[in-house]
Amino acid sequence: MSKIGVGIIGTGFGQIIHIPALQIHPDTEVVAVYHRDRIKAQQIADKFGIPHACDRLEDLLALQSVQAVTISTPPSFHYEQAKMAIEAGKHILLEKPVTMNFQEAIALYRLAQEKQVVTATDFEFRCVPQWKYFKHLLEHNHVGKKRMITIDWLVQGRADPKRVWNWYSQKDYGGGALGAIGSHAFDYVRWLFGDIKSLSGQLSTGITERPDADGILRPVDADDTCNILLELTDGTPCNISLSTVTYRGRGHWLTVYGENGTLVLGSSNQADYVHGFSLRQGKLDRTEMEIVPIPPEYDLPKTYTDGRLAPVLAICDRWVKSIQSGEPMTPSLYEGAWSQLLMDLTQESHQSRKWIDVPSSLFF
Repeated sequence: MSKIGVGIIGTGFGQIIHIPALQIHPDTEVVAVYHRDRIKAQQIADKFGIPHACDRLEDLLALQSVQAVTISTPPSFHYEQAKMAIEAGKHILLEKPVTMNFQEAIALYRLAQEKQVVTATDFEFRCVPQWKYFKHLLEHNHVGKKRMITIDWLVQGRADPKRVWNWYSQKDYGGGALGAIGSHAFDYVRWLFGDIKSLSGQLSTGITERPDADGILRPVDADDTCNILLELTDGTPCNISLSTVTYRGRGHWLTVYGENGTLVLGSSNQADYVHGFSLRQGKLDRTEMEIVPIPPEYDLPKTYTDGRLAPVLAICDRWVKSIQSGEPMTPSLYEGAWSQLLMDLTQESHQSRKWIDVPSSLFF
């Protein structure tokens, strides 16, 4: 079977993770890279041994050797770039948040269905061993009826006010904590616990200006802290606290309190948001929380220095198998559109200062 030729659109995360993952995968070959600056496109192509360097997206999409693309540009570019790729018949792997709003996301989903291209959204927590086993325990009623869920994702990545102002600081480009980490949280809440009935959101910006590359202070209007309350369709309350500006924040912790005990999945690792997860349980008859060992069959085939590489490679593997077999892919643009809808409703709730009902279907 010949390898799937992949084009790379977006060269930040694309260089760090997408290119290495696709060069490791036995069934993919990175054949082209796009950057609007021709010199930079060529430098990246030379660095990774990629045959084609393009400074026009049309040129990359016209290449016969490109059957699929990955997109990791700022979110404000996703819709147009993904639309062009889908219309050219290319399979797409899209970083989250998938678009700037739900209308764009559902339009891409429908177009992909029409053109019969395989879409993937990079919700990589679905492939992390501790998370997969956590889901297994929930499915086997390990904690019984849920009483409460809490998510604390409190990190210091942008806590330094001297960190440079860029697209991430700007709402118009899709920057902010809600898009960066809230998109993941909304996906895994639905994956682990099921549908959401209603939500209430409050967003804030703790650092309101940052220096640009020339040292000139620029205004920041993207959120860096989000507090979200959810009511699941089964009635379970879920409290979500997200922040990217918390010095020595506790990291990423997900706790489920149930009638038969408590499960805690978490990591304090501030340097790597995938490495460092452990799973613990608390029972009524035990005085201490106990470590839950992860069965070896949940392990990833290989891990790497950058914790993101192995789960992204696992997402790429699902994508490749779906392209090869024609079987549906999860997580796809369908899951990406759900996450986008929930983010939009959070913004609406914040602006109206009201609880918002969540539709039971994407096609309302």
